Amino acid sequence: MCRQLGYVGPPVSVGELVLRGPHSLFVQSWAPADMRGGGTINADGFGVAWWRRAEVGLDGVRDAVTRYRNPAPIWTDPAVTEVLGQLESRSVLAAVRSATVGMPLERAACAPFTDEHWAFSHNGVVPDWRPTLLAVQADLNALVGPGEALIGSAAILLEAEALTDSAALWVLLRGLLAAIRPDGPITSPEDALRLLVTAVLHRQPAARLNLLLGDGDHLWATTCWHALSILMADDYTVLCSEPYDDDPRWQLVGDRQVVAAAPGGCTITDLALPDLERVRA
Repeated sequence: MCRQLGYVGPPVSVGELVLRGPHSLFVQSWAPADMRGGGTINADGFGVAWWRRAEVGLDGVRDAVTRYRNPAPIWTDPAVTEVLGQLESRSVLAAVRSATVGMPLERAACAPFTDEHWAFSHNGVVPDWRPTLLAVQADLNALVGPGEALIGSAAILLEAEALTDSAALWVLLRGLLAAIRPDGPITSPEDALRLLVTAVLHRQPAARLNLLLGDGDHLWATTCWHALSILMADDYTVLCSEPYDDDPRWQLVGDRQVVAAAPGGCTITDLALPDLERVRA
């Protein structure tokens, strides 16, 4: 389906990270090793998001996310080396795309999808995504309650940046992230990811949902069908669909897991699937 990469740690060259290693994300665009039936190459575009320091009122600064996307194969774009190589960031989220048959081939359909300080990508597919995700929207709104309605009826088709399952998933996840409350059903980004994956699988068990989320300081990911590996060093952490080199510190994440990563460390927990029958009308 796609290949993804996330980094958090000391500042690095954005372009160098995409090109890092003999099996870099760049190489994985035409020579992936573990697609698990999700296509053969990732030539339908790519995108890279990175964070930069930005002023926020009078109280200091917070990282703001920016991105570069292109619907052409990554190997055709000289900006990867000539422009992205000159930029530095302490967090990067990148993806190369293998479009599902029937999905549009356009820049707006390329991850990462961004909003304020968040960046998101999806490796996988949601079969029959329009009716499935409209039903998921109703389930999630029922769970969080009328006072915290994520989005209005059918709005995922209007608010999505592209008419794809990944863009619609991002609309739903944005709503869950905005609904995080210390005393609510969603208390963290991990909760938001768990609820989203749970709700989609409840309606469409055949969905493939490797999600990757970043905020400039942390990374979060889920594994549901597709591969994900982690590299932890003393001061940085990398999440990648496939290892980009033969460093022995790479570890493969099992299926149905949630990963929460920070520089130099991470936690891996089961993707516990709570019972959503009570929220189905």
